[in-house]
Amino acid sequence: MIRSDIKALAAYHVPDSSGMIKLDAMENPFPMPEELRKQWSDTVAAVDINRYPDADMGALRGKIAVHAGVSADQILLGNGSDEIIQMILLTVCAGTCVVPAPTFVMYDLISHWLKRPVASVPLSAGFHLDADQFLQVCAREKAEVAFLACPNNPTGNLWPEATIRKIAEGFNGLLVIDEAYGPFSERTHTNLIANNVMVLRTFSKLGWAGLRLGYLIGEAEQIAHINKVRMPYNINALTQGSASFLLDHFDVFEQQAAEIRAERKRVMARLSAMATVEPFPSQANFVLLRVPEADSVFDQLKQRGILVKNMNSARGLLANCLRITIGAKAENDAVLQALGEILI
Repeated sequence: MIRSDIKALAAYHVPDSSGMIKLDAMENPFPMPEELRKQWSDTVAAVDINRYPDADMGALRGKIAVHAGVSADQILLGNGSDEIIQMILLTVCAGTCVVPAPTFVMYDLISHWLKRPVASVPLSAGFHLDADQFLQVCAREKAEVAFLACPNNPTGNLWPEATIRKIAEGFNGLLVIDEAYGPFSERTHTNLIANNVMVLRTFSKLGWAGLRLGYLIGEAEQIAHINKVRMPYNINALTQGSASFLLDHFDVFEQQAAEIRAERKRVMARLSAMATVEPFPSQANFVLLRVPEADSVFDQLKQRGILVKNMNSARGLLANCLRITIGAKAENDAVLQALGEILI
């Protein structure tokens, strides 16, 4: 009964982080301010959960559109950006999906679930992306869709705007520019939106990970087509009410993002001063670093109650690499101290 290719897959694994300093999932470490939490609780308490949520989500899409500087009919909402990736891959004509390597694993994983072939374009040393090579692979594979995470996950770097623009203008299929880490980056790409270019975003990294809310920005006609495969009532009433409330207090989360960017700079400076650590430039809310014997370092950090992401199993450019989320100052100090002790 079960497809053989599904049987052969490994399930996406989320490790248990109970009682640990959790620096493996790129979450905002700051809790909601207490006064704001009380106001939010009142908002949530007023939601009629005996009724289905607003299916069209017009009011929420309108608020997000104002925030993004576009019109409401250019916005599609999803249960996290993962669901939107799935909607895109369901909608686009059958054909290859092209992605850089390494990049966000869900582009590849969801494509395989939907039996869509995937072609990877290896990044060069330093995680640089060659636009000509990317376009050559797209042409060779007759690609219908491509994803570019900007900044990229798990590497953290942001490719030059000229590189992204060249791919956007030279690709005949649908290019999705994923700005999941946009709040920590120096630029956005909404200026590139066209008939074949869309921008994908999420509120998860900014501090609303538990709400599972992502959105896609594109030309209204293309958004309307993708909306046809959206599940009815895909955004629950509690998430809709919460997001609408939190958008009215967005400055709180922008300030938290600024604190995370400042901490990223401090952490990078400390890591760069460690003789056996090679940190890579980041415009995300995490830092990728190479260390000797990453598996051992990962285990020793875990023994100290610190959970980071071990990328070593991917090998290649990610050999002996760890990815560490930027946390609150005390959390960052803990991981820096532990690395200093482990890597003596």
